[in-house]
Amino acid sequence: MKKSKSPYFFIAPAIALLLIFSIIPIFIAVTISFTDMSLAGLADFSRINFVGLDNYLNIFNDKVFGQAMFNTAYYVIIGVPLVIIASLALAIMINFGENKFFSFMRLVFYSPSITNTVAVSVVWMYLYNPTIGLLNHLLSYVNVGPIMWLTDPSTSKLSLIIIAVWKAIGLNMLIFLAAIQGIPKEYYEAAEIDGANKWQQILKITIPLLKFSIFFVTVTTLIGWFQFFDEPFVMTKGGPLDSTLSVALFIYQRGFQYNKFGYAAAGSVILFIAIIIVTGIQMKIQTKQKENEG
Repeated sequence: MKKSKSPYFFIAPAIALLLIFSIIPIFIAVTISFTDMSLAGLADFSRINFVGLDNYLNIFNDKVFGQAMFNTAYYVIIGVPLVIIASLALAIMINFGENKFFSFMRLVFYSPSITNTVAVSVVWMYLYNPTIGLLNHLLSYVNVGPIMWLTDPSTSKLSLIIIAVWKAIGLNMLIFLAAIQGIPKEYYEAAEIDGANKWQQILKITIPLLKFSIFFVTVTTLIGWFQFFDEPFVMTKGGPLDSTLSVALFIYQRGFQYNKFGYAAAGSVILFIAIIIVTGIQMKIQTKQKENEG
């Protein structure tokens, strides 16, 4: 094998997997979004009709989809900053901790990230139970409650966000922690000689040198929250009154419960475009910041 072709040989499996499980399905979804495909159409392709932009026109006039878009935006706006701030704070605390307790806390905070979502949801459903739940029991000592955590539209979204944040901070914490430990210790030693305290070292050295890690975590976290699905699917089914319905759950329900694959595909294309636009904006901001620094 020629030397110039060797790199292509090694990346060929990754490219093949990308095409099979990512690129090709995207084109298939776009194609399906212009049809009225259903289970009957899967059995007999002749029963699939081209409907043009009807699915897109109908979905933008769908009040339930509008509610799902609002809910997803709410999840992203509240959840993403909470995950980034909490995971960064924990990473800094564990890195600068000077005893074994902080090393143990690394395991404690990472454990939820590798725990099955269904198992986590079952435990939290007991915690959120309005009559026998631990949270309402504790709040009763300060004469608060009972709070209908999952059955009141005013609190249901926040209840799911709490679970998702608790589950997501572990992995991002490890990413930040690895980045922090890659910062040369000489920077901190020089700052300490100049009289800088720990807080000043964090603000002037640690956080500025974590810009790329923060950008990476922001992008991946944002994409994950746009696709928010597990918690509302397992715990609320999108209720009460569609107050926790996310776009991803809307797509699932329309496709697999209501048998409207074309309609669901249109929703997935809209979600995909929204993710691309937001990610592109972040990339552009990051590029401008690099140019300004350069």
